[in-house]
Amino acid sequence: MEKKKILYISQEITPYLPESDMSVIGRQLPQGVQERGREIRTFMPRYGCVNERRNQLHEVIRLSGMNLVINDTDHPLIIKVASIQAARMQVYFIDNEDYFHRKFILNDADGKEFKDNDERAVFFARGVLETVIKLRWAPDIIHCHGWLTSLVPLYIKKYYYNDPLFNQSKVVYSVYDDGFKETLNPEFSDKLLLEGITKEDVSVIKDPNYVNVSKLGINFSDAIIKGAENINADVEKHIKSSDKLVLDFQPKETYIDAYNDFYEEVS
Repeated sequence: MEKKKILYISQEITPYLPESDMSVIGRQLPQGVQERGREIRTFMPRYGCVNERRNQLHEVIRLSGMNLVINDTDHPLIIKVASIQAARMQVYFIDNEDYFHRKFILNDADGKEFKDNDERAVFFARGVLETVIKLRWAPDIIHCHGWLTSLVPLYIKKYYYNDPLFNQSKVVYSVYDDGFKETLNPEFSDKLLLEGITKEDVSVIKDPNYVNVSKLGINFSDAIIKGAENINADVEKHIKSSDKLVLDFQPKETYIDAYNDFYEEVS
């Protein structure tokens, strides 16, 4: 019997970033699921604060070199990889000089959110999916962690739906307490209008605040997981009204088994 394939797309993973609910799950969950007999691939952004030398990142030349067009501008896609030896797993990093070489994650040194976080989300989501296509690896489940991954469900259902690697994939979206305060670029929705994606599909982010961006991720997912004990009340209300499969917050002692079982229910 062929192993189920799980693609993890994470906003944060420790030890590359400080520990948080999301980064710890991003690190421990793929290992735990792999140990339960699944095949995994794991992706995160190569933020400028990720120490390449200490973490032994190196570029994967055969996967790099593509340009992604965002808002009529070409942006080179660079893929790097590192190994977590204790977990026997690799982490792929999506890198680009314009979007990910600054020394902070989503906010600058003064805590102000970056003005191009919308385009960084676009580049990350598309960069992961284009890389998976290059790997010729067809995931059964695509599990997204954090709002920066909120575009992945849209792209899978509306842009890549004809690709044989993705046409059977189910998307699980984990919601955390990772809200941002400022509204994203007001032209965000226009930057998403690739072939197959209509203005109606992205109308929920006409006002691209945290709640609406989260709603977009929820709307195009097959199932939702509450990754944190306390999530935004408006987002929680939308989850309840969405008629999606939902897994409530799980304690750290049992969440890996609970998620693993949930994948079976979703697929």
